Amino acid sequence: MRVHAYAAPAAAEPLVPTVIERRDVGPNDVLIEIKYAGICHSDIHTVNGDWGPQSYPLVPGHEIVGIVTEVGADVTLHQAGDRVGVGCMVNSCGECTNCRNGNEQYCLNGMVPTYGAVDRDGTITQGGYSTHVVVDADFVLSVPEGIDFAAAAPLLCAGITTYSPLRRWGAGPGKKVAVVGLGGLGHMAVKFAHALGAEVTVLSQSLKKQEDGLRLGADHYHATSDPDTFERLAGRFDLIVNTVSARIDVDAYLGLLAVDGTLVNVGAPAEPLSLTVFSLLNARRSYAGSMIGGIPETQEMLDFCAEHHIGADIELISADRINEAYERVLASDVRYRFVIDTATLG
Repeated sequence: MRVHAYAAPAAAEPLVPTVIERRDVGPNDVLIEIKYAGICHSDIHTVNGDWGPQSYPLVPGHEIVGIVTEVGADVTLHQAGDRVGVGCMVNSCGECTNCRNGNEQYCLNGMVPTYGAVDRDGTITQGGYSTHVVVDADFVLSVPEGIDFAAAAPLLCAGITTYSPLRRWGAGPGKKVAVVGLGGLGHMAVKFAHALGAEVTVLSQSLKKQEDGLRLGADHYHATSDPDTFERLAGRFDLIVNTVSARIDVDAYLGLLAVDGTLVNVGAPAEPLSLTVFSLLNARRSYAGSMIGGIPETQEMLDFCAEHHIGADIELISADRINEAYERVLASDVRYRFVIDTATLG
């Protein structure tokens, strides 16, 4: 079927309206009428070619929620009318150790990203800035009624990206958790860490978002531009989740960890980072990375959000404002996630 979409025609070019082809619904496929699609900083990096060459035209978008309109003959988990979501991947081998353990994002044969990748039929995947998408049923999530539908879209990337490391490294009562950056990822990390029962601190360049941070659930808020911050908070945290996609002084942040503490990177800067090994040795600290979550954990996250009434803080926009939204994301002028109303696509 042919559907309306917004695509990048070339690297660093403004996105434009277009029409794309979606494959026929196969036996294990789900056809989704997309209602809302979040704008992730990764979309901008990808369409600009920051993370490598791309195949254009390219339709971004991996924070997708919509309504099932058709299912294949072998699909049993979803049916027409269901509220569903699609995140950063739409396929994997399903056979390797990681896939069998519910870690499809780390598929040893390479998971298939929602856009800009070679799909099982040899075509290039196209993302959620469109009116419809066909997805393998194994990669379709159920979105509970307890979550506002538009606010649910960013959960499929920003949500699971921050929920996963918080769960993996034990954020909860009695734990001191710091979140570096209060943007699309950071604001979700604060909400989750607070809901999990941790003592939450925001570490941001300035104090301009302090009121927001405390409203979202932070107990403390400090400016990293103040050099005294790193001295005052030395050795304090059990876990630090770094959500920013820019260079940081890794050694300085490692110095904020208690014995056995962990600094986890979920932000993805384009340039390399460096550290001094003694920053790890001196307190048995760990430096780790984490990328989204598998399908079972993503469903767990959505259910957790429904239980705790958690959604993203969003600014809903029409499709003709996508390029403006990109400029504002780059200027850190959004609180805290743009979401496209796909009814405006055509």
